[in-house]
Amino acid sequence: MTSELVSISVRQGAMQESQSGLQMMNPRIWGVFRRPPGARCAAIVIHPTSNFHAHYLLEPLAQRGIATLGLNTRYAGNDTVLILERAIQDLGAGVKWLHGQGIERVLLIGNSGGGALVSFYQAQAEKPDITATPAGDPIEQLPEDMPPANGIALSAAHLGRSRIMETWIDPAVIDEADLLSSDPSLDMFNPDNGPPYSAAFMTRYRAAQKQRLARITAWADARLRQLRALPEGPRDMAFIINRTLADPRSLDPSLDPNDRVPRTTIWGAPRQLNYAANSMGRYTSLTGFFSQWSPRSRGDGPNNLARTSVPVLLFEHTADASTFPSDNDTWAAAAKDRVQRHRLVGADHYLAGRPDLVAETADRLASFAERL
Repeated sequence: MTSELVSISVRQGAMQESQSGLQMMNPRIWGVFRRPPGARCAAIVIHPTSNFHAHYLLEPLAQRGIATLGLNTRYAGNDTVLILERAIQDLGAGVKWLHGQGIERVLLIGNSGGGALVSFYQAQAEKPDITATPAGDPIEQLPEDMPPANGIALSAAHLGRSRIMETWIDPAVIDEADLLSSDPSLDMFNPDNGPPYSAAFMTRYRAAQKQRLARITAWADARLRQLRALPEGPRDMAFIINRTLADPRSLDPSLDPNDRVPRTTIWGAPRQLNYAANSMGRYTSLTGFFSQWSPRSRGDGPNNLARTSVPVLLFEHTADASTFPSDNDTWAAAAKDRVQRHRLVGADHYLAGRPDLVAETADRLASFAERL
């Protein structure tokens, strides 16, 4: 079975959404498609920014009779100016393309950050209600461009970028312009605070995270209005959010316990990554921040999933250091009686070095897809 490189035209985005003039004038997204002979059911595996052209599910699902498209959005590798309302249009183009290939049923697989994206897409495909981005820019969501899928599968799925930011941002930052500024009483890396962390500390910590995010949101709102009030002024501005990887669960395994390896994240040492030059949400723009990371974002996965009507398959990775039992419970509560839950025992976030768990995932997905 060979892989087909797929090129799909999508709607134009905002000014300077890409540094390529050709991409801006004729924007395209790319995917890798594997189709077994006679397949009438297909899966799309997607993420807002990760390159899923070599995703570990492409070959196993195709071997089980499910055509599979590893699809990238236009923002692959760069979420600085990512607009989720645009990213779901890209996913819609992929669903529409599959229908054009004779595919009758489509399963959306939201892996990691893709979980919130596919939930957002399906909610809008079933009940479109968006006419502008959270920054106020008009956007058309045409029903013919966003055909609903037949089912959703969530695998190691984050709740959404805004929810991640709310629970991962470092509340100890005193000065947004100074990477090293810190309030020791709110510093999770200060051994005087833990781990283990007391309930009182966690209450203060979570409240302070929301307060810092609210301050950034208020600043971004004022700045955007200031820029757009200028005659022929800029419509957007880039900025940095320092220290965005400070979830106490990474150091204290007693919080939201599962089988994860303590004192690490899915990318490495927590403190180093929190202060790193590149980390989650580190580089963004005003418009990208509002759409992705802010409390105004529409990309809340469970809220969107609750608005959908299709069957849901939820994979719970029991050794994940990034999505936790409470996250899976939140997803399940949103889907209610439409959800099937499956525990992948010993699975980390990426199923690294576990071909047995990849096969188990593919088996369940194929069985689920065939019943859609």
